[in-house]
Amino acid sequence: MKHRFRAGLYALLIGSLVLPSGVLAGIPPVGTDGDTVPSLAPMVERISPAVVNIATQGTVKTRTNPLFQDPFFRHFFDLPEQPGERQVQSLGSGVIVDAEAGYIITNHHVIANADQIRVTLNDNREYDAAVIGSDPETDVAVIQVRDAELTAIPLADSDRLRVGDYVVAIGNPFGLDHTVTTGVVSGLGRRLGGGGAARLQDFIQTDASINPGNSGGALVDLHGRLVGINTAILSRSGGNIGIGFAIPANMAVRVMEQLVEHGEVRRGVLGIRIQDLTPELAQAMDLDRRDGALVAQVSPDSAADRAGIREGDLIVAVDGENIGNANELATAIGLMEIGQTLRIRLVRDGQVREITAEVGDPQALETAAEELHPKLAGARFSELDERSPLFGEVEGVLVSDVQADSAAARYLRPGDVITSVNRQPVAGMADFRAAVRGQPQLLLNIRRGNAARFVLLR
Repeated sequence: MKHRFRAGLYALLIGSLVLPSGVLAGIPPVGTDGDTVPSLAPMVERISPAVVNIATQGTVKTRTNPLFQDPFFRHFFDLPEQPGERQVQSLGSGVIVDAEAGYIITNHHVIANADQIRVTLNDNREYDAAVIGSDPETDVAVIQVRDAELTAIPLADSDRLRVGDYVVAIGNPFGLDHTVTTGVVSGLGRRLGGGGAARLQDFIQTDASINPGNSGGALVDLHGRLVGINTAILSRSGGNIGIGFAIPANMAVRVMEQLVEHGEVRRGVLGIRIQDLTPELAQAMDLDRRDGALVAQVSPDSAADRAGIREGDLIVAVDGENIGNANELATAIGLMEIGQTLRIRLVRDGQVREITAEVGDPQALETAAEELHPKLAGARFSELDERSPLFGEVEGVLVSDVQADSAAARYLRPGDVITSVNRQPVAGMADFRAAVRGQPQLLLNIRRGNAARFVLLR
């Protein structure tokens, strides 16, 4: 009996070692006192030269009382500008993706406000880096190191990741160079509550430890191929609790290509507000499916309007790629360039339809303040569209851009929504034009996030 028990225990132990053989096959054995055991060390040694430490120094504008940094509060208390500066430093990580050109992908928030960027390689060589471009919408930035012998990391197809795949995070948490942590893919297509740092989110969730300083570092598979750029943790304390997030490599590379070519992401819009299709909505609309993004609103004269998209349409695929929910569609459109033609499959009245739409240029529909009212000088306005999280929740006009140091910058920010003028609601640009024309003073009701304020311009 005892022998049978031992034999069963040995079989169980051997079976537990054999189960992940497909995974362990990618990990070369390393000798230890004559034995061979799987080890990540050869893979880590091979790709570590492609993961760098990034240290930045910069300045940010401050005011004597931080409570009054918001223009609404300064206007309400009639405070002077009281400009000042504060020195800031940050540490992060980056991944070399093009050794010949010296391109390094990192996070936008790592290099934001940086006046000086210093890159340190794993062999302690140090170089100054220049910003090629940065995109806060996806939290992706590209910096460049010139005249250096570098090693690039190989890329994986992050679309092929599955929940349960083993991954390794490499970065510089708390300034500790080239720290390696392991885990699995815990989820795909994640979106952080509250919006997070980036508007366009399609995160890989992992339980590989990610801590401050890991931002911009590499998330790799067991072959040492880049599958993601570490970007965030979900923690009340700021430390790792086993829930970390990474930007998929495919998404980061697509953003990088535009940043390298244009220095910015020339992001277009369709002009639609979308939402997830819930079981209750599907039943009410007599739809026998649960995937797709439901069109709740279409902006007049937008790209979607011209393409014939209607409220109530269910978009289920774009360019042959299935759309599972509203976030997937928002991310897909947000990565498209202006003028790009899309093949959209949608369901309308129970019938599947194929249409084409050209991604619109949001600036083509913008109106300069000088065309509207001199007291609005320095701002640009447009119809409310999917660039704003308030699209579909309120009616008004979108403040699409504000020139720094202009009169408008005292009370407006990009992303604000003006919902009324002189206590008259405005539903769009036509109402806004009529409301401000010839008025000696403007009383604006401005919606910013969850807050709303009145501002009087005399």
